Amino acid sequence: MPNYQDVYNNIYKPDVLSCLADLSNDEVFTPPDVANKMLDLLPQELFRSPNTKFLDPACKTGVFLREIAKRLIAGLADKIPNLQERCDWIFHHQLYGIAITELTSLLSRRSVYCSKYANGPFSISHFDNPIGEIVFHKVKHTWDKKNSKGKCIYCGTAYKGDLNDIKREGLETHAYEFIHTQHPEEVFNMKFDVIISNPPYQLSDGGGGAKKSASPIYHYFIRQAIKLNPRYITMITPSRWLNGGKGLSDFRKEMLNDHRLIKLVDFDDSKECFPGVDIPGGVSYFLWARDQQSEFCNIINVTKNGDQVVDNRRLNELPSFVRDNRAVPIVRKLLSFKEPMMDKFVRSRRPFGLESATAFDDEGTIILRNSKGLGKISLNRITQGLDILHKWKVIVSKVTFEHAGTPDKNGQMRVLSVIQKLPPDSACTESYLVVGAFDSEKEADGLLSYLKTKFVRFLIMQMLASMNMSKSSYFYVPVQDFTRTWKDEDLIKKYGLSDEEWKYIDSIILPMPEGE
Repeated sequence: MPNYQDVYNNIYKPDVLSCLADLSNDEVFTPPDVANKMLDLLPQELFRSPNTKFLDPACKTGVFLREIAKRLIAGLADKIPNLQERCDWIFHHQLYGIAITELTSLLSRRSVYCSKYANGPFSISHFDNPIGEIVFHKVKHTWDKKNSKGKCIYCGTAYKGDLNDIKREGLETHAYEFIHTQHPEEVFNMKFDVIISNPPYQLSDGGGGAKKSASPIYHYFIRQAIKLNPRYITMITPSRWLNGGKGLSDFRKEMLNDHRLIKLVDFDDSKECFPGVDIPGGVSYFLWARDQQSEFCNIINVTKNGDQVVDNRRLNELPSFVRDNRAVPIVRKLLSFKEPMMDKFVRSRRPFGLESATAFDDEGTIILRNSKGLGKISLNRITQGLDILHKWKVIVSKVTFEHAGTPDKNGQMRVLSVIQKLPPDSACTESYLVVGAFDSEKEADGLLSYLKTKFVRFLIMQMLASMNMSKSSYFYVPVQDFTRTWKDEDLIKKYGLSDEEWKYIDSIILPMPEGE
């Protein structure tokens, strides 16, 4: 055993985990500096106690356990002066991990024990077995026999037809142990003080035309962690759950009404947290504290240039959560008018029953707008939306103007791409949303002018969870009198925006080009 004073700083030069953090945007590896920022949220006396137990239930590189070990080695120096005895105590009694794959179990042990085998000659603390306290057990999905696809009863995402395919023989099944059990406490049979992790974000659910659709699974890790009732939980996930995401409605309600969620650090651009990794809607990490319930949450917005905007507010104050602290006072003002919102009038996905790939029909009599432009289609191909077919319609692209729904390098967004007026006897594919339908062209023009204002596009921006928009994106856009033309000056005056509030909107929303 080498005689060293600083176990990790002497061994890891340069830090390979900083390099690995740039490799993936699916199961994202955590950079060491981000892991340490999350650890900074915790009371630091935890690292000075020989009784604090830590768990990472989704180990990938072992970075959390390694950085915790560094702090414990320093924090316990006065209590356990002998370095080797101190390391033995920490690794055998305080640090625990559940790897997500066999490969990551080896990588995590290499990061934490300096050896992929805990009983190997190079392990800095000797165990009687090769796994130490970083385990990986091959777990199978449990298929729901009542579900036509045979979906897993635990993750609710994986389906039998995909993962049992013979082509996958020998590959990972992504049945993560921590969330594929009703009794997560039995994995180590102990209570934990801190659960910290960067869990897998999503798993293929077999949906979509090419079966490339995926559903989030990180919320299952958070729920299981809460079920274990530790003193603290801190996890980093996509921010999409805050106001969107497939199948996350119940989870969102649970979290936004949980007074134990006392801090939220939110990056609207994931690359500010994970360099080179583009995650639509950004990422965030939180601190959940069992014994520190508060009506208010400390919310920190990390902007495109790394600046921070801090506020203490109720997570459930507004009917739908607004991530941007600077937008909250503006939303409060417009809500005081108690006006109906546009989300009640925007048509749902696929307004005329036409898929994105719907081709033109030269013999048709109905004007069709698809991604290639304008053409014709036969009336009998339209399966829904017949009640607005003969009206004037205003449509917008379902996909935001910006890639992945994130601001440009200057922190600005245009938000809406195509905004177009369609005449009576016209339709569009599911690539577009029908925002409004009217008997008169004048009202359609009024809505067009309204959507082009920076004020409206700023309000839509507050509800973006990804690059795709839906009717819920208009949750905070008030309905107006569309028999008139609207300009930003009109809306500033109507809603009493301050100079500072307008200056902020003006600074982050790009103008619509002339003629669009």
